Amino acid sequence: MVMGQGPLLVFILGLCVTPPTLAQDNSRYKHFLTQHYDAKPKGRNDRYCESMMESRELTSPCKDTNTFIHGNKGSIKAICGNKNGSPYGEHLRISKSPFQVTTCKHSGGSPRPPCRYRATAGFRHIVIACENGLPVHFDESFFRL
Repeated sequence: MVMGQGPLLVFILGLCVTPPTLAQDNSRYKHFLTQHYDAKPKGRNDRYCESMMESRELTSPCKDTNTFIHGNKGSIKAICGNKNGSPYGEHLRISKSPFQVTTCKHSGGSPRPPCRYRATAGFRHIVIACENGLPVHFDESFFRL
């Protein structure tokens, strides 16, 4: 009888331990999306940056630089695999195709709100970190020669 309870206990423990791990991964992905994803931007100028940085709660204190990636989530997730990404350095991935991005840079002054930002819009290859097939950290974007 004792032998029959072992696999059941392992199964039950597995159910208890797995969901928090998956939830943690999912929360890091959601945080990445909050900080760096905007599917269809309305304008990509300084006013856009100021509005987005404030609405995404990146202005207490004023974040120095932040990049918003435009497009669809599937294309960004694909960087974590071989479909749209390649290894870059030890723990990062670089996109095989450029993405439309807007980079918002704090234009100086006080680190406290109201924050003023300069927008730079363009198409860039992006470098991200992934965990369990999901993007969790934006590292950089640049023109790839």
